[in-house]
Amino acid sequence: MKFKETNLLGSFLIDLDKFEDERGFFGRLFCEKEFLANGLNYKWTQINNSFSKTTATLRGLHFQLQPHSEVKLVRCLHGAIWDVIVDLRLGSSTFGKWFGIYLSASNRTMIYIPKGFAHGFITLQPNSEILYLVSNFYEPKSEQVLLWSDPDISINWPSSPVVISEKDKLGHTLKNIHTKLSP
Repeated sequence: MKFKETNLLGSFLIDLDKFEDERGFFGRLFCEKEFLANGLNYKWTQINNSFSKTTATLRGLHFQLQPHSEVKLVRCLHGAIWDVIVDLRLGSSTFGKWFGIYLSASNRTMIYIPKGFAHGFITLQPNSEILYLVSNFYEPKSEQVLLWSDPDISINWPSSPVVISEKDKLGHTLKNIHTKLSP
């Protein structure tokens, strides 16, 4: 596995270290030893699967408040997405900053998202399917939505959403959720 830290401290892009031959390739999606060696969470309590039928379906930006905050490991299994994370850790040098990455079935890149980040994506192809490992159980009362179009964050989405849930349309701005966040 190849780990590369993004510009947001604690988040990583992870690529397969492929062993290829005439049959194709083999690579690890997860190795406890390698995650531990990089100081990353390696305990997963849930594995979630998301499928979006339509291009420009936006999901997020979701996060859970303490003590239910989550580490996520996200990979696109089919299709393609623009995946976005926002640092919501009070006191972080990158608080309120975002990072986006193209994830697809063909590039097989994964993103490791530490606790204290909001996460969301927009589909770039129809029938996009996402798999993500999560370190904590989902707690509906702790779930929050950061507004995908918050002008103070100014995420550079590749397109406007065509399909978006009512919950995600009504997300809160960073200014409005600031008081709910833990350092």
